[in-house]
Amino acid sequence: MIPISVVKLDEAAEQLAVEVIRSGMLAQGPMVARLERDFADVVGVEHAVAVNNGTTALVAALEVLDLQPGDEVVTSPFTFVATLNAILEAGATARFADIREDDFCLDAAALGAAIGPRTKVVMPVHLYGQPADMGAIVPLVERHGLGLVEDTAQSLGATVDGRGAGSFGLGTFSLYATKNLTTGEGGMITTNDAALADRLRVLRNQGMRQRYQYEVAGHNYRLTDLQAALGIPQLAAYGDNVKRRKDNAARLCAGLADVPGLRLPTELPGRSHVWHQYTVLVTDAAPVTRDEVITRLTERGIGCGIYYPKTVYDYDCYREHPRVVADPAPVADRVARQCLSLPVHHHLSDSDLDQVIEGVRAAVGA
Repeated sequence: MIPISVVKLDEAAEQLAVEVIRSGMLAQGPMVARLERDFADVVGVEHAVAVNNGTTALVAALEVLDLQPGDEVVTSPFTFVATLNAILEAGATARFADIREDDFCLDAAALGAAIGPRTKVVMPVHLYGQPADMGAIVPLVERHGLGLVEDTAQSLGATVDGRGAGSFGLGTFSLYATKNLTTGEGGMITTNDAALADRLRVLRNQGMRQRYQYEVAGHNYRLTDLQAALGIPQLAAYGDNVKRRKDNAARLCAGLADVPGLRLPTELPGRSHVWHQYTVLVTDAAPVTRDEVITRLTERGIGCGIYYPKTVYDYDCYREHPRVVADPAPVADRVARQCLSLPVHHHLSDSDLDQVIEGVRAAVGA
């Protein structure tokens, strides 16, 4: 089976992890600080604050923006559930704006229509490795005087006009096992605002600036040095790994360009894509359904995935939730019915890529 994602850590990560184990300093310490510095450099910001996972990164970023009951956060309906759960955990109301089909991210026109008197924060989701249209979104945020939290869980290293995703507002990242860079579990919050960074560091440490000196009601959102040790060597190799993903995506695009009814992903002008996922749409013009394609690929030993099968609020636990406002999102609904992600990770061999291309062509009947 060619898997949709692979986790491989090299000898450098192993050696650094052993160094941490032998040091006896397993909890948050100098390795976390080192990871934060290196991470901030990749994103192009002054501050990076490590936390224990990507969801808590979202919650903490929202919490330091001082949301009040009734405040709304406008985000994408086409995302992993952590985006919505974080809004609810922060005590806010979630409202949604539809997406664009070409980048799977928030449509600025739909966002403008969704912003209302209760809107406090806009939360674009930089999906699959390509950032949202921040050139159109940021002016809306500034015009209305709103907070900006970027869900950059899948897009470390992506840029908009040379500026890093996660540098426009409060950036939030996931370092979960299947991400382009992983610490097993982990998250990061990025900002150029020193005051917000300071508040985040206090918040993640039970509200303490120093031991037993509590300033706010906080949380235990700390990352461990052992986890940080796994991520540091990956950051050093990150550029090379992303280049490999870009090359793999280019080969997939070339090999699948003429497949009937298959809409391929693109890297849009002014934006760099880091290809966390390579996601196609099996449109109504295809001779087979998406589910038939999945069955045929699985039979051929090619892993694939649906990210995501429904709009995020289209589940019983959210449909009647008093703080979930599910406005119509026809593009997101259609994309959820058609999307299919194929292997693109940097551990694929040339023969793997050939097998994926041949498998998809055969599955669709090209």
